[in-house]
Amino acid sequence: MKHGKKYAEAAKLIDRTKLYEPAEAIALAKKTAVAKFDETVEIHIRTSCDGRHADQQIRGAVVLPAGTGKKVRVLVFAKGAKLDEAQAAGADYVGGQELLPKIQKEGWLDFDVVVATPDMMSVVGRLGRILGPKGLMPNPKAGTVTMDVTKAINDIKAGKIEYRLDKSNIIHCPIGKASFTEEQLVQNYDALMAAIVKAKPAAVKGQYLKSITLATSMGPGVKVVANRY
Repeated sequence: MKHGKKYAEAAKLIDRTKLYEPAEAIALAKKTAVAKFDETVEIHIRTSCDGRHADQQIRGAVVLPAGTGKKVRVLVFAKGAKLDEAQAAGADYVGGQELLPKIQKEGWLDFDVVVATPDMMSVVGRLGRILGPKGLMPNPKAGTVTMDVTKAINDIKAGKIEYRLDKSNIIHCPIGKASFTEEQLVQNYDALMAAIVKAKPAAVKGQYLKSITLATSMGPGVKVVANRY
C-alpha cells in the first residue's frame, strides 16, 4: 500500500526498532495523527492463544473510563416492561419480532450495538447470518444478553467496548480519539489491558501477549512494550 507525504513525514518520528512505554507510544500516536478528521486511536494485540481451541478463546467487554469519543446507537430486543425500561434508559431503537423483516428484507443496520433480553434470543437468533459477520450478535460474555437492560445501555453509552480474538489470534480495539488528552488515552489503555490480562486463558502458557501496536486510523504503528504480560 502506497502512503502519502504526510504519512511518510509522520513515520519519521517513530523509531521502528524501539519498544515504547504506553504513555510515550500514546503521545507519538497523537503526534502522528495527520488526517483532517478526528482519528480513532486503535490498539492491536498479537496473542499466543490458539483460537481454534475453545479453552484458548478470548471474548469480553470493558467500559473505557474516558469513553470512546463516538456516539453509539443501541438497538434493544425486548418485550413487555423491558421495552419501556430500554426506552427510558436511552436506547435508540427498541422492538421485538416486528424488526426482523426490516433487518432481513430491507437491510436496515443503522445501529452499532445490539442488546437482547434472554427471552428474545430465539427471535434474534434468526438474524445470526446478518448480525454475526458484522460482530453485532448479542453475547452473554459481552454483557449484551441480559435482563438488566438499563445497565447494559448505560455501560455502552459510557464507552463500553468489546474485545475478542480474530482469526489470526489478534485483538483489535479502539481506545479513544486523537483529540483526547494523553491522560484520557492512558486511562483507557490501562483499563483495556487490565481486562485482557485478566481474561488470559488458563491453557495459555509462557508469554501471553506477543506484541502490542498503537496506531491512529490513518497513522503509522507504534510498537509498545509487551513482554511484561
